[in-house]
Amino acid sequence: MDEQQHNQAEQEDPIDVEGLLLQVRRKDSRYRAAAYHFVLFQGIEYTLRRYLGVPQGQFRHMNGREICEGLRELALEEFGPLARDVWAWWGVNTTRDWGDIVFNLIEVGLLHAQDDDRPEHFDNIYDVDEALSPARVR
Repeated sequence: MDEQQHNQAEQEDPIDVEGLLLQVRRKDSRYRAAAYHFVLFQGIEYTLRRYLGVPQGQFRHMNGREICEGLRELALEEFGPLARDVWAWWGVNTTRDWGDIVFNLIEVGLLHAQDDDRPEHFDNIYDVDEALSPARVR
């Protein structure tokens, strides 16, 4: 197989998402698998489409603040007054936790970053207890 065929075969191979998530959790066990699933399978798409209003089929870079705000909105919508308890169970107590989760996913190739993106860009976006308080549920 020449290099071009090898590269094409690599692109066609399905990504072993669960295997990569297991790898991430072995390296950093602070967060439950559900937190990673929340980001990968719901949060990024929700933030892009519903929070930021990017049309289907279009993509753009999202910064730490945008991701944290989108995840907060989704959590309130999905879990209502239990959102804070769910995040705590997952190990998420600050917005920086989301940064660490996102960058763990970047490290294994499940998400992508720009050269100047940093986990610190997720620091102190909001107070999680206040942002997920039952009073904020719609």
